[in-house]
Amino acid sequence: MNQRLKGKVALVTGGASGIGEEAVRLFADHGAFVVAADVQDELGRQVAASISSNTVTYHHCEVREEKQVEETVSFTIQKYGTLDILFSNAGILGTFTGILDLDLNKFDNIMAVNVRGVAATIKHAGRAMVDRNIRGSIICTTSVSSSLAGCGPQAYTVSKHAVLGLVRAACSELGAHGIRVNCVSPYGVATPLACSPFNRKPEEVEEAVCSEAVLKGVVLKARHIAEAALFLASDDSGYVNGLNFVVDGGYTVVKGAFPITHE
Repeated sequence: MNQRLKGKVALVTGGASGIGEEAVRLFADHGAFVVAADVQDELGRQVAASISSNTVTYHHCEVREEKQVEETVSFTIQKYGTLDILFSNAGILGTFTGILDLDLNKFDNIMAVNVRGVAATIKHAGRAMVDRNIRGSIICTTSVSSSLAGCGPQAYTVSKHAVLGLVRAACSELGAHGIRVNCVSPYGVATPLACSPFNRKPEEVEEAVCSEAVLKGVVLKARHIAEAALFLASDDSGYVNGLNFVVDGGYTVVKGAFPITHE
């Protein structure tokens, strides 16, 4: 196996489940040392233990709290000596209410996790890379909701548009230091994040997503998104900066709003 991240150090937020867990496993398979950061402590420790204590370490991090983000970056460097890759993946979905019934307290919480949290991770990982002259890679998880309306709840859609803006703003500033900043925008993936608001099983969500998909015969899995993140983390994408890597089977090219969000 060609280990595309051999010897590199990665920090993955939201690393205890879903896309983040798949990225932790895949990055480790490709030779990286990984810190999986999350608030789901039991799950996170299980993920780390199932791989290798020498390769993957779990660390508690609530991304809404900047101090915890800063401490997690410091922990990563103290543990493994450097930081080459940030996969800023932690996020929440929220409830499916219309704009007329929008709960602004819940809106603020989603923005705190999905936008402020991402900004904090870029800030502190970026600082660490600049201070150490590391030509690193920063990847953020966005969504097809970053370019389309109707694919997610109101606050979630706003937050993912904002993350795309953060990536585009940061790629210029950090690019001057040789640091690449990109994002991955998935179509519907049956992760715990996507299943719980619908109170549906993963196979039920996948069936609904596949019924609206443009690309038939393939079920989008968290692994596909992790593979996109792996590409952006590796030297294979050495001149890729400011990209919104859309992994949607052509959905955003062909279609608009996703009906499942309105049921």
